[in-house]
Amino acid sequence: MNPIISIDDLSIHFPLGKSFLGKAPVLKAVDQVSLKIEKGAFFGLVGESGSGKTTLGRSILRAAPISGGSIRYDDGEVSYDVGNLTKSELKDYRSRAQLIFQDPYAALSPRMTVRDIIAEPLEVMGLTKSREETDERVREIAAKCRLNLEHLRRFPHAFSGGQRQRISIARALVCRPKFVIADEAVAALDVSIQADILNLLKSLQEELDLTLLFISHDLSVVAHVCDHVAVMYHGVIMEQAPTRELFANPGHAYTRSLLSAIPSLDPDHKLEAQVYTPD
Repeated sequence: MNPIISIDDLSIHFPLGKSFLGKAPVLKAVDQVSLKIEKGAFFGLVGESGSGKTTLGRSILRAAPISGGSIRYDDGEVSYDVGNLTKSELKDYRSRAQLIFQDPYAALSPRMTVRDIIAEPLEVMGLTKSREETDERVREIAAKCRLNLEHLRRFPHAFSGGQRQRISIARALVCRPKFVIADEAVAALDVSIQADILNLLKSLQEELDLTLLFISHDLSVVAHVCDHVAVMYHGVIMEQAPTRELFANPGHAYTRSLLSAIPSLDPDHKLEAQVYTPD
């Protein structure tokens, strides 16, 4: 089976001002990254703030400029070179690859009802032919995201953070994408709500046959849902492995430092805190 996402030697560099003596300095947000995301995977991308993980995710969605390398999308129905999409291909790609935002408070328009928020991608991309068809799709995905149908007439301010994130998830999934990026999708939520949203994402991934890229700074969260993990530091993938293998036998000092920062309630299972210092 071909990977749904194949990234080869990807670089995303941003110039830092101008220089009159030689080349201008650049920020290497992503530097020669290669990874493959298999179809149907729940793939974790982990790193500290500023590691480049969000920029990498944005580049897959054509929301960040590519300086070098390539990204290929192949869901078995279509195959696209993401960096060279035509206008018609880009429109189709937008319906196949979607994003769940980090902040459920900032991501939803306070002036729109829940029904209109979820329906907006269908209407903007012209994926339904009538209001009745749109409403049917909205009700279908709302139910799958465990939203009460009576909530569709309300506005976002009436809901808690967890409920708002369910609305954001429904909005991302209403156009029936094949590939979804969840960028720190539980970071803004209370710990008591995080597990509920993670379990929902896992059940939706299995029910809808989604491939999901889960971006997080927290390895303990990734361990709950992901079957494969890549660890990113300063724009570079330090290592990648199946989740159990990476947790049991981390191969890189940076990964070990992240693992040592995970709190444990088991007094017999404590890792000595480590700080990674690059050579």
